[in-house]
This record gives sequence, C-alpha cells and structure tokens, in this order.
Amino acid sequence: MKKIIPIGADHAGFELKELIKSFFQSEHIEFEDVGTHSLDSMDYPDIAHPVAEKVESGEAELGILICGSANGVAMSANKHAKIRAAICWNSELAELARQHNDANILCLPARFISTAEAYSIVAAFLSAKFEGGRHQRRVDKVSC
Repeated sequence: MKKIIPIGADHAGFELKELIKSFFQSEHIEFEDVGTHSLDSMDYPDIAHPVAEKVESGEAELGILICGSANGVAMSANKHAKIRAAICWNSELAELARQHNDANILCLPARFISTAEAYSIVAAFLSAKFEGGRHQRRVDKVSC
C-alpha cells in the first residue's frame, strides 16, 4: 500500500522537491505535489497552508515542505492547530522530531543542505515512529 505524502516548495525549494519526488518514486510513496511548479518567485505560505491542511484534516499522516531556509514554511504550517512542523537539516534531527515531538511535517532548508542529505533526512523522517510515553505528555502541552 502506498503512503501518500503532500509535498510543496516555494521557488527556492522547487528543484529539491523535484529531486526528492524522483528519488523516492520507487519506494512505496506517492507524492501529492501542491506546488510550486517552476522557479518563478512565489510566496511560501501559498504552499505551506495546503500541505498543512491535508495533514491537519487527516487526509495525510505526514507532509514535506521546502523553502530556502525552511523558516517561512515552518512558521506558516505551525499556525495550524494540529501541525507540528519541524525544521531538520540532518537525519538525526528528523528521527528525533518524529520520535520525541510527533512532528507531522518535515521542513527542509534547500539552500543549506545537499541533495544527498535531503534524501537521508526524508528517509529518516518517513521511517521513524513517535515513541509516546513521556513524550506524549510534552506533545499534549504544545497546543495553546
């Protein structure tokens, strides 16, 4: 069974988004690409909100967002009540974001990681599972 992952990027993350989609296509992953579809300048909230809405509604379990620094997409996505978007620049952070923080959206800083690092980060994020236990209490306190 394929896992459907909404993915989106602004113009700074467009090329990395396309590479990630291509690299993981042989895995049991289907990406729902919410944009952007070119290098033309655009506003990162326009892709962050649709990905966050899909995860928040339960239509998808996890999502991926990419922009130059990952800050803009993370800030936008985290405005949604059920979203825990984590900026990750290495695979260890991605694992911990899932295991300890139950992160449900991975935010990648396209201008600060290599393509190989991105592949490793995505793989770590998608394969890690929330550990619950003592971490659940903390996650429960995140929402205002």
